[in-house]
Amino acid sequence: MDLRPPRLRGLLRGPRRLLAAGAAVVVLAGAGTWTAAVASDDAPQVHRADRVMAVDGVRLDTSYFTAGGSGRRPAVLLGHGFGGSKDDVRQQAEKLARDGYAVLTWSARGFGESTGKIGLNDPKGEVADVSQLIDWLAKQPQVQLDKAGDPRVGVAGASYGGAISLLAAGYDARVDAIAPSITYWNLADALFPDGVFKKLWAGIFFNTGGGAAHFEPALAAMYDRVAESGAPDAAARKLLEERSPSAVADRIKVPTLLIQGQTDSLFTLAQSDAAEKAIRANGAPVDVDWIAGGHDGGDLEASRVQTRVRSWFDRYLKDDKSAGTGPAFRVTRTGGVDSTDGAALLRGASADSYPGLESGERTFELTGRREEQSFANPAGASPPAVSALPGLGGGGLSQLSSLGVGVSLDFPGQFAAFDSARVTGDLRITGSPTVTVHVKSTSDQAVLFAKVYDVGADGAQQVLPSQLVAPVRVEGAKAGKDVTITLPAIDHKVDDGHRLRLVLASTDLGYASPVTPATYTVSLKGDLKVPTAPAVTTAAAPLPSWVWWLPLAGAGVALALLLTARRRTAMPAPDPALAEVPLQITDLSKKYANGDRYSVRDLSFRVEKGQVLGLLGPNGAGKTTTLRMLMGLIKPDDGEIRVFGHAIRPGAPVLSRVGSFVEGAGFLPHLTGRENLELYWQATGRPAEDACLAEALEIAGLGDALARAVRTYSQGMRQRLAIAQAMLGLPDLLILDEPTNGLDPPQIREMREVMIRYAAAGRTVIVSSHLLSEVEQSCTHLVVMDRGKLVQAGPVAEIVGSGDTLLVGTAGPVEEPIVEKIAALPGVASAAPADEGLLVRLDADGTAQRLVAELVRLDVPVTAVGPHRRLEDAFLTLIGGSA
Repeated sequence: MDLRPPRLRGLLRGPRRLLAAGAAVVVLAGAGTWTAAVASDDAPQVHRADRVMAVDGVRLDTSYFTAGGSGRRPAVLLGHGFGGSKDDVRQQAEKLARDGYAVLTWSARGFGESTGKIGLNDPKGEVADVSQLIDWLAKQPQVQLDKAGDPRVGVAGASYGGAISLLAAGYDARVDAIAPSITYWNLADALFPDGVFKKLWAGIFFNTGGGAAHFEPALAAMYDRVAESGAPDAAARKLLEERSPSAVADRIKVPTLLIQGQTDSLFTLAQSDAAEKAIRANGAPVDVDWIAGGHDGGDLEASRVQTRVRSWFDRYLKDDKSAGTGPAFRVTRTGGVDSTDGAALLRGASADSYPGLESGERTFELTGRREEQSFANPAGASPPAVSALPGLGGGGLSQLSSLGVGVSLDFPGQFAAFDSARVTGDLRITGSPTVTVHVKSTSDQAVLFAKVYDVGADGAQQVLPSQLVAPVRVEGAKAGKDVTITLPAIDHKVDDGHRLRLVLASTDLGYASPVTPATYTVSLKGDLKVPTAPAVTTAAAPLPSWVWWLPLAGAGVALALLLTARRRTAMPAPDPALAEVPLQITDLSKKYANGDRYSVRDLSFRVEKGQVLGLLGPNGAGKTTTLRMLMGLIKPDDGEIRVFGHAIRPGAPVLSRVGSFVEGAGFLPHLTGRENLELYWQATGRPAEDACLAEALEIAGLGDALARAVRTYSQGMRQRLAIAQAMLGLPDLLILDEPTNGLDPPQIREMREVMIRYAAAGRTVIVSSHLLSEVEQSCTHLVVMDRGKLVQAGPVAEIVGSGDTLLVGTAGPVEEPIVEKIAALPGVASAAPADEGLLVRLDADGTAQRLVAELVRLDVPVTAVGPHRRLEDAFLTLIGGSA
């Protein structure tokens, strides 16, 4: 995320000058300069200097990047995202430095190693800090100056950092160009849309900052007040608006590249729309780019976005007239799934001017226009409907809607629905649909959540585009009131034969609703208006060069295709001989594109039913890469993985027999354990009866805790709930990556019993763990890897009790050169230091007698020799002590 420190324009005029008066940047410490790795032999080295700067009583941790010669060049300030630090943007900083910029990154107040309270981009805090950093840049010999004290500088960043870039341009006239990404224009509108409290995102926001104690007191008090009441007040809105770019809308007059996310229920497309209108009205160039991802997940298109940001700065900081800055408007569209790796296929559409959110409106009449529909707002606003799932963005649930998968949930009796006729021909919605409805309530105030579904031709499948809803607060609803609703801005294709469905719900998981029960009655007062932005066209895929010479080589190409088509397209047939084998890996290899060695090389092993297999190896051994290939997340370069005889590919049907727990599960804290599991299973789209929920819960052993909110769970209970989630459907093969992380000894023992119980029914468990003592007690078999290769596989008892591993007691520590000599002795496979002396593994020709003789010859003070019986010792000898 981008954090830009703006210098107060008050240096030039009015009371704003007082905010910067007397402020000075003092360098407290410097960590020196070091050279980063270069991208190629021709790329210049990047020099980085770390400094802690004192700014108005706060210490800011900064890094300064330069490359190339001693000449002056434009500067770029790169900010980070909320909850992050300067380290998050280091890679982008190094790239910009190689491209001829002086780049300054820093950790904002309250983040990373910087001190101070979080002020949510307070003009007197974070914004003033940025101006002081611009002062510092103006004194650097590498930085180009427009005049004394005024460096040529751009600011870029995402989310929290995107907002500071906008604010920097508004408060400091020295900023020359900005490129904010997935950020807000008005933070009050973002967190209190139409006066409705976005409680889940706000809670995540404050928790990510470390809790109320890490924020300025006024912000902490505001959050506590609104969270308790469930409704924002005027003071809360004022506090957030003062910290928003919209507060200085008339002062932002620099070239601006606005990048906004389509899968984003935190900062919607409406935020960048408002920014575009205001900045363009000031006469500045503005381009808008809607990317596929956002705070709810999806593809953030980092490489493309960074390239466009660099081109933007080339044009407006370097004055490179030949730099292509891209179209005035671009939107990324999803067109299905790549069958080779399961990734969404993305293609850009563009227009010569920004269309806004209301261009090319089409009208759709909805059924039951004159009919009233009544539904309930339940007591406590529970159970809530589900749209987006804040905090689970890593799973990209919102992106599923662009692939035709519905993950939303409305409860019967808690919503009204109005359908259109079938759509004739394809429809592309680009912008914000609108509709006018009449609302009555048994209470004086009503809160509705409006959304438009794309309903399939069979009527069974409905998709909520980008998982977005529009909250609507209606005052004076008891007497009845007409309300025009602006629905969330989306870019979504509706196929021929589908219908549009307007839903008005009384609850939503992400928002605060009135807790007093009420009955809402709604009716339509007009048709649904849908923007289509006809000027936006999807670019045709470029024709490959071979198309032009295809007529001359048609016969040869046709022959090549004929010979290779089967190899390229055919899925390997199931192997009947392996139909009862949970897993067989054969000659598996994987080397990442930028890697200097294979992560996995020629790996082969087999797992049988009823086994609990421990996958062991030091960091970098290839364990995680192996598990990712096993789960179909990445493709191997060579070799084969078969699960119950079926070859593994991304999306292979046999993966439905595989359950996994990797990197921890994200749960909704206000729901019970059972509700979280039911919601997860529903999102998979599989029948409820296939979940085998009772069996999974019995194995996990959570008991009465299932009825409690997850926020009350201990770490051990969360881990067991995550294991239960992986067990849903009772998969025949269960994969667990570090399931005991963060658990205390009693919880670890319970987790061990869970794994043993699960495998006892003839299923198979694969567990990767660093706790060797636990692996020794819970696993029946082991696979030990080192540097991507198989070291040893077999039953635990066989590996631990192997007679070829000896513990040699010594009177004192053995020097490393002597250890190396011992490892090179005839009959010795490896040697490693141990607490009591040495661990030595013999090869097929080695004997204990010969080893003792050689040790005496080398003057090793041997006190005892005997077999060892600990897995830890066996592991160290197997990998040569490289852990």
